[in-house]
Amino acid sequence: MVMIFGKPLPLLFGQLLLGIINGSFYAMLSMGLAIIFGLLRIINFAHGAMFMVGAFVTWALFTYAGIGYWGALVCAPLIVGIFGIVLERFVIRRIYKLDILYGLLLTFGIALLLEGLATNYFGVSGVSYDPPAGLQRVVNLGFMYLPVYRGFVVFAAIIVCGGTWFVIEKTRLGALLRAATENPALVQAFGVNVPRLIALTFGGGVALAALAGVLAAPLYSVNPGMGSDLIDTVFAVVVIGGMGSIGGAILTGFGLGIIEGFTDVFYPPGSAVVVFVVMAIVLIARPAGLFGKIA
Repeated sequence: MVMIFGKPLPLLFGQLLLGIINGSFYAMLSMGLAIIFGLLRIINFAHGAMFMVGAFVTWALFTYAGIGYWGALVCAPLIVGIFGIVLERFVIRRIYKLDILYGLLLTFGIALLLEGLATNYFGVSGVSYDPPAGLQRVVNLGFMYLPVYRGFVVFAAIIVCGGTWFVIEKTRLGALLRAATENPALVQAFGVNVPRLIALTFGGGVALAALAGVLAAPLYSVNPGMGSDLIDTVFAVVVIGGMGSIGGAILTGFGLGIIEGFTDVFYPPGSAVVVFVVMAIVLIARPAGLFGKIA
């Protein structure tokens, strides 16, 4: 058996795959956070709860509506995105002119409310959801066995992250979004409905979290705490990448997932804290983050 640094090669490739999968979820969640903060200046602490809601909506669509995985992949983000638009319209919008701390406290309260409702209805242990039948196979790559669904998750995350970055950074819609946050009165004067644009931005950001929840549902136990288990790491990813930097969130999410995976091989006790160690080092060397703009 081939050994590298005293570790079997299949083990290293297996941990690399696990790191990339975790990094896929970090990237998608942190990208949604970066969009909401970068364009709306709201620290959305309820983002992990939206991830959890997306997973539960997937299960509910299958159980009660008979909608399979592929239908849920489309419907669940839309449902959670509409919920996010309503939330922005009637709750979040009231605090835009207040200190940024109010947004953090409000969304933290929303997260507790959603987790409490999920716990009351589903229980602490949660529910399970199987991958679609066509993606339950395992492929022998010669150097490792690759579960097809896990490969699909990575592929889907790369497509979603790349597509979202392109829309925000390279299209007229993205330019309008950025302009609306910098000078909403001027953009409104050109006939753009700025409040609607902002609501759609918030809804799109939480829809990304829900999409990550749909992808995660067959991999992890769908339980009320699944979002809160990730949110600390996701915030660290956003800080390391640079607050509001969408590209930074994507690259940092995948990179830290890989670092976390390899740390679990060579020093397992450090895998739980390595992300925060990296965050501390980055903040000391570059307080704005790796890809953030220095004021």
